[in-house]
Amino acid sequence: MVAPVLEVSHVFCCPNRVRGALSWSPGHGGLLAFGTSCSVVLYDPQKRVVVTNLNGHTARVNCLQWICKQNGSPSTELVSGGSDNQVIHWEIENNQLLKAIHLQGHEGPVYAVHAVYQRRAADAVWHTLIVSAAADSTVRLWTKKGSEVTCLQTLNFESGFALAVCLSFLPNTDVPILACGDDDCRIHLFVQQDDQFQKVILLRGHEDWIRGVEWAAFGNDLFLASCSQDCLIRMWKLYIKSTSSEAQDNIRLKENTFTVESGSIKITFAVILETVLAGHENWVNAVHWQPSFYKDGVLQQPMRLLSASMDKTMILWAPDEESGVWLEQVRVGEVGGNTLGFYDCQFNEDGSMIIAHAFHGALHLWKQNTFNPREWTPEIVISGHFDGVQDLMWDPEGEFIITVGTDQTTRLFAPWKREDQSQVTWHEIARPQIHGYDLKCLAMISRFQFVSGADEKVLRVFSAPRNFVENFCAISGQSLNHVLCDLSQDGSLPEGAAVPALGLSNKAVFQGDIASQPSDEEQLLTSTGFEYQQVPFQPSLLTEPPTEDHLLQNTLWPEVQKLYGHGYEIFCVACNNSKTLLASACKAAKKEHAAIILWNTTSWKQIQFSVSLPSPTKSLLCTVELFGPVIGVLIVNISSLGVETKRYVVAIGLECGKICLYTWRKTDQVPEINDWNRCVETSQSQSHTLAIKKLCWKNCNGKTKQSEEEDGDWLHLASCGEDHTVKIYRVNKCAL
Repeated sequence: MVAPVLEVSHVFCCPNRVRGALSWSPGHGGLLAFGTSCSVVLYDPQKRVVVTNLNGHTARVNCLQWICKQNGSPSTELVSGGSDNQVIHWEIENNQLLKAIHLQGHEGPVYAVHAVYQRRAADAVWHTLIVSAAADSTVRLWTKKGSEVTCLQTLNFESGFALAVCLSFLPNTDVPILACGDDDCRIHLFVQQDDQFQKVILLRGHEDWIRGVEWAAFGNDLFLASCSQDCLIRMWKLYIKSTSSEAQDNIRLKENTFTVESGSIKITFAVILETVLAGHENWVNAVHWQPSFYKDGVLQQPMRLLSASMDKTMILWAPDEESGVWLEQVRVGEVGGNTLGFYDCQFNEDGSMIIAHAFHGALHLWKQNTFNPREWTPEIVISGHFDGVQDLMWDPEGEFIITVGTDQTTRLFAPWKREDQSQVTWHEIARPQIHGYDLKCLAMISRFQFVSGADEKVLRVFSAPRNFVENFCAISGQSLNHVLCDLSQDGSLPEGAAVPALGLSNKAVFQGDIASQPSDEEQLLTSTGFEYQQVPFQPSLLTEPPTEDHLLQNTLWPEVQKLYGHGYEIFCVACNNSKTLLASACKAAKKEHAAIILWNTTSWKQIQFSVSLPSPTKSLLCTVELFGPVIGVLIVNISSLGVETKRYVVAIGLECGKICLYTWRKTDQVPEINDWNRCVETSQSQSHTLAIKKLCWKNCNGKTKQSEEEDGDWLHLASCGEDHTVKIYRVNKCAL
């Protein structure tokens, strides 16, 4: 098999900050799908790698859903809706995109989708029934047969909005039923009759907007779970109403009944409120049943319900075995940090893992203990920026990447190398800076020191603490003694960093500061009850990538210097190859502010303050010019293919998100046109979906621990863009 010229090695991203942008495929080894910017990402939680990207939307992906198969096997189709007013049906084969069908008709952003397989009596062929809700106050129903898609019906909610939708089938029939959770605090139930959905009943009870609805079949009964901003979960039971006469003195709940016709037989159904679950203290954003599965050829539906709330918790509910009363079984969530709760939640195929999607895009994964089912432990999961990534840099040794973004964070990604596994996966292992301004630029001063610039007038310098170095070496397989010797000659390395109660900068924490911290009992006795409770830094020795809670509170780098001099927001910063000079510039509306400041990286004093003037001959300006109606080039980066060959590879990032690779040979004569060769460009699934902000080749001379064969045959290119994504590509030098 011929090796590809370019392949995606690692991807760092997180879900969009919307409800419904997360779905876990049922069936063994199911993939986790989530929306990142304009893409749908398929992630394998077992292998901890991104399998592929589904690029087709032109605006943010708001919602998606795997289509469950009747036989319980892993799903191969999913639907997604976006702010581009369209729904896309994706068909997957061997974890790669096979076909994408665009469903157009909505006049507003789509924010809820669901789909089921339906066997229609007319042709006895399986169809896909799709429902979508949008901001145009409509719910559209589509039917897909092969590659042909037809809009069956449009349900108009006039001035209201359907915020959640879910399809199922009435008990003992093939008649679809649709539940729509509305902003009028009611659940609208529709049943298909003669290919048209008719409203049959309204379920009242919630006192605020309904955020989630989901059906589950238990024998001959159909249960509907609904959640709302009133902090409550309601469970409704739908069943076939018995025609036999019953005793009038029995105390029974009020029934809501309706009649449908199925195969020339009229059946009466009743809906009652089964129970109300109260346990959350804030909006409940999502409810999901554990997926059904086949056991001994019989479809089993576990009676377990998962809910996610803005109170930072996720609760697993189940009925008591003796009384049948629904009780809270497990409660997990976030502790500390500047977080605002969960948007969504999901079960894996057998209910042994649960995942939550937090307000700031982070994923939280928990796994059930095999020996103690009531114990759940955090697991490692993908992470990344939740807004545009503006800049990135490889460290001089090529062992990790630092990125900055408009989500006001600086993140550090490094490989996790394990002795028992040959495959190396990359993870976020530190969040050195959590800022109050959008971060714009970055420059590496040394291996463990960097400068960042944001939408403020100040440049900030950060240095790595001892605890980070220890954890970095343990996770990536580096020699701790060697790294510490290079890092600090005087032994005065701080242990970590923390933000003071009334401060805005990361303050260094030394060993003596940790020892002097009072115990919990002392704090309780001396506290007045009105003091701000500062979360102190606590050193932790890790052997695997940290969880989100640890990243938020325990991985800051101390700020060692502030550089003042610019009059407006910092725009760019760069360091020379010898790491002795730092250059920075800011936004400017007047000539006197259009300056480049040079800084000495040892004393941090200004060396030169020069006003930028255009070169009359343009001889000092390197530009890339495009002729004709083509997409603009935003970033260019060059790497050598070998001193002997005098060949170079040029990576060009485009505004549309594509990356093009060219090779160029240096000659003694004037370069000719045939010295440039276009080698390859990224495919649709490999490309970014929005403008590329930075490309950076890994230093070929870095002291990496990879095999000589890999170092000799592959180059590594890192990219970041406005689509919230950071990618690492492997480029085959032999194929260029």
